[in-house]
Amino acid sequence: MAGSTFGKLFQLVSFGESHGAAIGGVVEGCPAGLKLDLHAVQQELDRRRPGSTPLGTARKEEDQVEFLSGILDGITLGTPIGFIIRNKDAKPGDYDHLKDAYRPGHADLTWEQKFGIRDHRGGGRASARETAVRVAAGAIARQMLATAGIQVQAWVSQVGEERLLKPYTELALGSTYASDVRCPDPETAKRMTTLIEQVRGEGDTLGGRISCVAQGVPAGLGEPVFDKLHAELGKAMFSINAVKGVQFGSGFDSIALRGSQHNDPYVIKGDTIGTATNRSGGLQGGISNGEDILLDIAFKPVSTLMRGQSSLDRERNEIFLEGKGRHDPCVVPRAVPIVEAMTCLVLADQLLRQRVARL
Repeated sequence: MAGSTFGKLFQLVSFGESHGAAIGGVVEGCPAGLKLDLHAVQQELDRRRPGSTPLGTARKEEDQVEFLSGILDGITLGTPIGFIIRNKDAKPGDYDHLKDAYRPGHADLTWEQKFGIRDHRGGGRASARETAVRVAAGAIARQMLATAGIQVQAWVSQVGEERLLKPYTELALGSTYASDVRCPDPETAKRMTTLIEQVRGEGDTLGGRISCVAQGVPAGLGEPVFDKLHAELGKAMFSINAVKGVQFGSGFDSIALRGSQHNDPYVIKGDTIGTATNRSGGLQGGISNGEDILLDIAFKPVSTLMRGQSSLDRERNEIFLEGKGRHDPCVVPRAVPIVEAMTCLVLADQLLRQRVARL
């Protein structure tokens, strides 16, 4: 599948299904000589793994990454970095009732229409289980970016109708993962947690919003016209399960502004030129301008409900489908490290591309 490869110079190829033997990937293009903190890679996976928060799925996976190639004594060799993550708590039998049924809101029908066959075991490759591979690869990309002074942090800024309104500059983003809901504001986090627990008790699900900031990104990243930085970030975010919208800076709020209000005047910031309000979210003309890159990602409610829904089977008969298996009532708490990983993969790729863009 060509759709399993991401990136141009810093590239990830991922493989595996939700309830198969393992998932894994190959990172190609990581420069030689990068000293990797393998414990930090595992820590990223621990933040995403099933059971990492009491607000998520009951599936328990250690998500221990095993590196197979490309690293010697913790240092990258410049050759492909291969790794696997074994599935140890797979329960494919939980999905036997779906062999001939299509779940509302899932990829069951479209996957079968495309390939003529599908893996009904938890969605197979369409499952968010695959995103663990991205987190492992993104952790490598994060460490490469750190050598250039680039940092990436995401957090939950909305769950259902509960929204965090404080600007990110007033938040202690370093405390994000201390919260079960991955929100760095304690009062808002408490309201979000209460809402998730209430809706889970009703057998229903919630959507939410994740915000992300990339700091220290140098001006000049982005490859117009088709590989603009925001276009690449947008593609990366939309490749994550359940994502329904992405905005940068003022985003959709800019619709209500006049051009005279939205245009960002240039100002001197130390030794560089910056913008006064960063309404553009750190991007102009598809190229980073040296400001913080700000984006928001909207996630739909989880499609699997712990209560019955009407649907169709393979013979086009109407059926009543009972929700079974182990699922998150709200995906955003566990999606925070996924957003960070995809942001890191894009920035690592664009950083390498920029280094060959001019003499």
